[in-house]
Amino acid sequence: MFLDPTDKVERSQKVFAPRLDTLQGKTVGLLDISKSKGAFFLDRVEEILRQQYGVKDVLRRMKPTVTRPAPQPIKNELQEKCDAVIEALSD
Repeated sequence: MFLDPTDKVERSQKVFAPRLDTLQGKTVGLLDISKSKGAFFLDRVEEILRQQYGVKDVLRRMKPTVTRPAPQPIKNELQEKCDAVIEALSD
């Protein structure tokens, strides 16, 4: 018996969001996926975004658990209020 190791799954084309010209004056979402030390890591990311990139505001949210995707209300809020979102993990 021989197994074909190639992947036969057809994947849909993904369309990426357009890149921002600058972060200056933008609102950036930081999504903590609930890994340990995530808040510590995101504190530093937020500091850098504000000081070095002139980000106007940072909206931080946390997934309830690392094992599941973010709940739709969190995704909706980040999409509605943020110009960009960084999903971060840390251990």
